[in-house]
Amino acid sequence: MTMVDKDDQTARALRGLAHGDTSVRLRAALAVGTAPAPEAVGALIERCAIEPDFSVREMLTWALTRHPAALTLPPLLAEVRSERTQARSQALHTLSKIGDPRAWPAITPDLLADPDDEVARSAWRAAVVLVPEDEKHRLATSFTTQLGRGGHETRLSLSRALTALGEAMLSPLSGAASDPDPEVRAHALATERLWQDPDAGFASAIEEAKRLVALGGAGREGR
Repeated sequence: MTMVDKDDQTARALRGLAHGDTSVRLRAALAVGTAPAPEAVGALIERCAIEPDFSVREMLTWALTRHPAALTLPPLLAEVRSERTQARSQALHTLSKIGDPRAWPAITPDLLADPDDEVARSAWRAAVVLVPEDEKHRLATSFTTQLGRGGHETRLSLSRALTALGEAMLSPLSGAASDPDPEVRAHALATERLWQDPDAGFASAIEEAKRLVALGGAGREGR
């Protein structure tokens, strides 16, 4: 394929990203990822911020991972500060897939506590991938400030993020298990249960933790 042919193919694919048919957009994102082109990076990131279909967003992220990190990191790091919630969430998701440790400083406390649950969940997942070893305890402490937040899926995401940090999360989690807020205590205890028994269902762990909290148990001694 000549350079002109490749440029034409890229241009057609980029036009396809805005097509009204989901399957066309999906094929367009696949085409861009299959034949990476520096000029496509901006369009891929821009589309991530507004794409309504989950499968297309996943393909857009994959396409971005096919490009050199030197090209994708700067615009993605800018995107995590966007006012658009989907832009922040998808940029964080993509950074977690790229896994370049240079992105770690962008995972700020504000993002970890973002008022939008999807953004926060994406930030938690990205943080676990990118955190340096010597920052894990501090990250775990930040995570525990979000215990008790949101519904089932949000709480499960946070518990998984905490347990992924390993023993670094044990001390902050122990402190949260005696928090005055019963929702925080229950979430902390359920996370501890998940750490001890990864095969335990989170729903049952939450129910057991709530029972312990209702009975006055605040930690290991309550079991």
